[in-house]
Amino acid sequence: MAPWYSPVRRTEPPYDGRMRVLFAGTPGIALPTLEALVESGVEVAAVLTRPDAKGRRGAALHPSSVKVRAEALGLEVLAPTKASDPAFIEQVAALECDVAAVVAYGQILRPALLAAVRVAWVNLHFSLLPAWRGAAPVQRAIMAGDDVTGASTFIIEEGLDTGPIVGSVTESIGPTDTAGDLLERLARAGAPLMVDALRALVDGRAAPAPQGEEGMSYANKLSREDAEVRWDLPAHIVDRRIRGCTPSPGAWTSLPNGQSAKIGPVTPRPDLRGGIPGSVRYDAGVLVSTGTDPVELGWIAPAGKTTMSAEAWWRGARLPGNAQLGEA
Repeated sequence: MAPWYSPVRRTEPPYDGRMRVLFAGTPGIALPTLEALVESGVEVAAVLTRPDAKGRRGAALHPSSVKVRAEALGLEVLAPTKASDPAFIEQVAALECDVAAVVAYGQILRPALLAAVRVAWVNLHFSLLPAWRGAAPVQRAIMAGDDVTGASTFIIEEGLDTGPIVGSVTESIGPTDTAGDLLERLARAGAPLMVDALRALVDGRAAPAPQGEEGMSYANKLSREDAEVRWDLPAHIVDRRIRGCTPSPGAWTSLPNGQSAKIGPVTPRPDLRGGIPGSVRYDAGVLVSTGTDPVELGWIAPAGKTTMSAEAWWRGARLPGNAQLGEA
C-alpha cells in the first residue's frame, strides 16, 4: 500500500480529538471506520443506518452490520425509513454534531440534512476520485483492468461523488484480487483516512481540493446481466469480469442442462490450446475455452446446490464431449 496522502496543512500542537461526530453506514465494510472513530476518542453522538431489512430467505427482518456493532458499543442508533424526512432532519440537528462520516450508508442525503451538522458531511469512497464515481467503484476498477485504485474522503454536496477531496490513499490491485478482497483492504485503509479528514476539517487544517473532470469515470451498479460470463471474450477479460463480480452480485453462466450456476475466479491457461468459446473439458483441471486461451474453473455453485470444487462438479455432471457453457 502506498503512503497515506492528504492535502491538509498540518499544525502543532496536534488536534486533541474533541468533536461530535454522526456516523452513517450500513454494511460490514463500514465497520472499520466506525471502530476507528470510537478508538480515536472522538465523541460518536449517534449512528445512522438503514432500517432492518428482509434477508434473501424468509420474511424475518435483519439488522444491518453497523446497527449490530453500534448497539454492542452502546451507541444510539438512528434508522429512518427516509433520511429526507423533516422530523428526522430536526433530530439530527438537535444532536449538534460538528461533522458526519459516511461509509456506504445507502440513502441520498438531501441539502437540508447536509446543513444539519456544523462543518460538513464527509464520504469515504473506494476509488481515486474523480475516477469511478458511483455505486460499484471497486468492481468496475477490477473489470476495467486498473492496476491501482484507492480510497478518497470528500465533502458531500448535491452531485454524485463530486465534492472536494480532503484526502486519499492508494492501493495496488493484484492479479488475483476479487472485489471482496480489494474492498476489505480499502475499508481498513480508509478508516484512519476518515478520522484524519474529520479532524482536519474541524480544526481548520484541511484544504479540500476540487476534483476537476480529468480522468472522470462512472461505476454504475452491477446488474445480473453484467455478471453473466461471456466466454467469447478474451481470457484476461473473462478473468477480470469474474473477479469484479465476486462475491457480489456473483458471476454466473448457463450449464449444458439449461440451469444457471455461479462460478468463482478462474485461472487463465495460455499454456493450453483453446477451442470453441464456452466448450468445457477436463485436462488436469476443468477448462473452459474463451475467445483466446482457455481458463481453469476454481469452484462452481449450480442453482439450488452448495458451492463445490470444479473437479467435483465435473465428476458428477458426466458431460458429453461437446458440452458448452453459456452462450458464445
